[in-house]
Amino acid sequence: MKIQVIGSGCPTCKKMHEQTVQVVKELGIETEVEYSTDITKIIEMGVMQSPVLAVDGEALIVGASDQARIKQVLEKVGK
Repeated sequence: MKIQVIGSGCPTCKKMHEQTVQVVKELGIETEVEYSTDITKIIEMGVMQSPVLAVDGEALIVGASDQARIKQVLEKVGK
């Protein structure tokens, strides 16, 4: 499983990355959370907003989110 947080480098994007790293640890998911500021990746996904939480190249959360939502999404993907 490849987990990415892609954004512009703004505080909201960095916060999503930090929260995602925490959730991955809590859930015991054995993967690294990649952080990218390459906006072309977002455009390639057909998304026009950041930050984006993507798993295996698929945008699952677009825009600001809280840790509970991130956990909910990653729990579903991990099953």
